[in-house]
This record gives sequence, C-alpha cells and structure tokens, in this order.
Amino acid sequence: QVQLVESGGGLVQAGGSLRLSCAASGRTFSRYTMGWFRQAPGKAREFVAAIRWGRGVTNYAASVKDRFTISRDNAKNTVYLQMNSLKPEDTAVYYCAVDSSTTIRIGVAMAEYDYWGQGTQVTVSS
Repeated sequence: QVQLVESGGGLVQAGGSLRLSCAASGRTFSRYTMGWFRQAPGKAREFVAAIRWGRGVTNYAASVKDRFTISRDNAKNTVYLQMNSLKPEDTAVYYCAVDSSTTIRIGVAMAEYDYWGQGTQVTVSS
C-alpha cells in the first residue's frame, strides 16, 4: 500500500523559510514524478512544484518560482520543498503527490497524480 507522509509545516513570519518533507513508502518511487500542491481556505487546490524522475527536471508555479525549490532523495524515497521568502498568501495546506505513470510529463493538474498525502499546514503571518 502506498503511503505519503508530509512533515515540516508550521507557523512562520513573512520573509521566513520552511522545508517540507514527504516520505513515501510502499513502492520504489525513483521512476515517478513527485509533486507538491496546496489548498488555501475557500480556494481550489493548486499546483506548486513537481520533479521528474531521472535527471530531476523540475516545474514550478509562477507564484513560487525563485522562492521555492523542490528536490528529491531517491535513496530515501523522499521529496522536499524548500520555501524561502514566504508570504501570507502562501498560507495553505500543502499536499505531496505522486504520478506513477512513469511518463516524461511533469504534470500540473491534480488528475495527473494518483497518490496523495494527508497534507501539512503552513501558516505565514504578516
């Protein structure tokens, strides 16, 4: 059974940093694209960042590019999201997701991901 467990969320002041982790178990994820999404209160879940297997090609939402960095450690089956220069509008529940299709895509749509974690809350105060 596939499990994704996020950690690292919390409360931080604007301009601060957090690093989220997502530990995957149940399969070997080295050939899967892994991504992060977020959902703010009253809003739809949105794409944040993703990293493909292999050479680790990445893709970012425009709103977080140059502030967030996604990375992965295949030996640990873990994906990370380093978040710098955080803004109040980054406040959301952050979800880890896996695309097990093994294609070359780096999906930005929820439908392209078939496994999800439970989420971790990130709150940025002004």
